[in-house]
Amino acid sequence: MNIIIMGAPGSGKGTQAAQICKTHNIPHISTGDILRKNIAEGTELGKQAKAFMDAGKLVPDTLVIELIKVRLSEPDCKNGFLLDGFPRNKAQADVLGGIVDIDVALYLDVDLSVIADRMASRRACPACGFTTSVQAAPNGKCRECGAELIIRDDDKREVVEHRLKVYAEQAAPLVDYYKAKGVLKTVNGMGSIEAVNAEIEEALK
Repeated sequence: MNIIIMGAPGSGKGTQAAQICKTHNIPHISTGDILRKNIAEGTELGKQAKAFMDAGKLVPDTLVIELIKVRLSEPDCKNGFLLDGFPRNKAQADVLGGIVDIDVALYLDVDLSVIADRMASRRACPACGFTTSVQAAPNGKCRECGAELIIRDDDKREVVEHRLKVYAEQAAPLVDYYKAKGVLKTVNGMGSIEAVNAEIEEALK
């Protein structure tokens, strides 16, 4: 089964993706992982991608698509895969459709204002890396090592709201695109991890 998973930052997409891959024994393919792997291994495509990243530029679509094409041709993808973080727009979806058939496009539907609240309440420990929420640490101290908790830059309210706005603008055309192809499965992403996973498994049947 060739699956795409879509969901806003903070929607629990990573957690669900890992569970789906474990259940169905398929590889979890994320564009970030592919880029890091190719750069670490010093492949030709990795060197090209690194040059863009070092210059503070986005890696162009053509290069990302080449990397994905190579990854999808590897033997572990022959019984299916789960793509996470790609495609990001209709143009990428068109190109992907020319490489492989997508069986299911899973969309985790969440209330963006609730997600914004959840992400903005996250706190991290600069000393040991432990993450928690404001509600779970009212004294502002890390329960693992006692250090003062901080709010990460990308968890600041205005940053979170901007990321969610950008995501919503990008996601809407993709949701429509896969709906028109008849492969979209929308899942309520607001339940517990187990409830969302059960709904996903029902959608994949």
